[in-house]
Amino acid sequence: MPTPNVRDDSGNVDVIAEARRQKALLKTGALQNAILTSANFSLIATDEKGIIQLFNPGAERMLGYAAAEVVNRINPSDIHDPQEVAARARALSLELATSITPGFDALAFKASRGIEDVYELTFIRKDGSRFPAIVSITALRDDYDDLIGYLLIGTDNSVRKQVEMELHHAMAVAERANLAKSDFLSSMSHELRTPLNAILGFAQLMESGSPLPTPSQQRSIGQILKAGWYLLELINEVLDLALIESGKLSLSLESVSLAEVMQECETMIEPQASKRGISVSFPKFDVGYFVKVDRTRLKQAVINLLTNAIKYNRVNGTVAVVCIVDTPEHIRICVEDSGEGLSREKIAQLFQPFNRLGQEMGGPEGTGIGLVTAKRLIELMGGAIGVESTVGKGSVFWLEVSLTDERQHVADTPESVTAAPMTPPEGAQLRTVLYVEDNPANLMLVQDLIARQPDIHLLSATDGHRGIEIARASLPDMILMDINLPSISGIQALKILREDSATAHIPVVALSGNAIPRDIRKGLEAGFFRYLTKPINVNEFMKTVDETLKFSKSEADRANPRVERTEAI
Repeated sequence: MPTPNVRDDSGNVDVIAEARRQKALLKTGALQNAILTSANFSLIATDEKGIIQLFNPGAERMLGYAAAEVVNRINPSDIHDPQEVAARARALSLELATSITPGFDALAFKASRGIEDVYELTFIRKDGSRFPAIVSITALRDDYDDLIGYLLIGTDNSVRKQVEMELHHAMAVAERANLAKSDFLSSMSHELRTPLNAILGFAQLMESGSPLPTPSQQRSIGQILKAGWYLLELINEVLDLALIESGKLSLSLESVSLAEVMQECETMIEPQASKRGISVSFPKFDVGYFVKVDRTRLKQAVINLLTNAIKYNRVNGTVAVVCIVDTPEHIRICVEDSGEGLSREKIAQLFQPFNRLGQEMGGPEGTGIGLVTAKRLIELMGGAIGVESTVGKGSVFWLEVSLTDERQHVADTPESVTAAPMTPPEGAQLRTVLYVEDNPANLMLVQDLIARQPDIHLLSATDGHRGIEIARASLPDMILMDINLPSISGIQALKILREDSATAHIPVVALSGNAIPRDIRKGLEAGFFRYLTKPINVNEFMKTVDETLKFSKSEADRANPRVERTEAI
């Protein structure tokens, strides 16, 4: 049917308008032809039954068929992977709660009902080779909204799939590297802590032994303990930094009272300041500020700044802690010292691992890691850290964290009390502790510690299987368990004990050189009552033993209540 001409108001042909219209039609036709003949994507049109009616050059290039080989001969499902088509039919049947048969119906079902549908399936070429494709399918309708066919627009997805595979491979390699690094850190932590446990443990025993050491011996023991605890601090800081750098450190952000954190830091830092004659002042809060942080990690960062302010200060110097509300959203904690101050050159070198700014030769002891770790921790909590310094006057190190309107949930806990010595009252029942440990030095240390408690009888085993046998035979009141044992691990031994009704009730305390957070979390999740790390801190160890035995006794009393009889009057 010829296209009507464009006429003006008087009925005459508007030559200019007609020329423009013809040009637009030609352009539209050219665009349509370019789309249909594009070699970059396949265009397949079918009739309402799914038989192919149009197969453009892009489809020919992708699939290797000539249009004459497929038009009026096959439907699109014939060039798809049949197993994937069948799987799609099953999935759609479940999704749409109706029975859909494999074949073209599985491809066109959604489109036939006006549902937008883009799927990813495998195309099969004429030569049998395969490639992943993304296909968009649309229902075609006439002017009366009757279905007259379908249009499938497909693109080769091979490149994206290859990139995804390479990315997944790279991520798998990185994950394996991270796991290897974590395993190495865990192993190194254990290997370094095991000998330190003997050094620090026996030194603490000698320090508090009877008779007390002579002044000369006390000085020597003091040097052993000082060097041992310093080496432990170095190990902990290296492990912390490695965990942060590997992205494996998990934080628990919560609403925390800043006043409480400052009070705890003041208590922790006071002995160190007193030794050096440093006066430390902390702020008095008129307003109860709460910050969104990981409580333990904030304390770690603040203590690091305080330790440095004391360590690198003048004799009888001062340290002032000030808290400033910078903005309604942030509060700045400033630690100001009266030390020598830092030049611009030295400030530029701060926050670099193992860079002690020339203090390595004869300066105060340090690792050059603590400040870097503090910076990483504060940044992980969404904060910032910095320094302002004047040579000859001192430095102000500051950290900034987020304020919050939330208030922390305070659990109902009894007031903390100092654990009394475990000297039993007359006639007290003898308690039994089993220690499963393969290292003779560690075993000897715990034997010497337990020997100071007359109400505790210690049993020992050097591997997990033997430990389980002794536990079943003697039913101790508690078990101390190393993790890295010959034959089976401490975690495997714990699992066996938990599955045995005879030993399931016995509290098991881990005592291990595996001290990185991942290992501790894994141990507690496995069911250990407590998790102690080596080297042993004697006071902490004895307190844990005391608490565990009390728990064991209370559980036994609950399971076997005494029946009191009341005589009739």
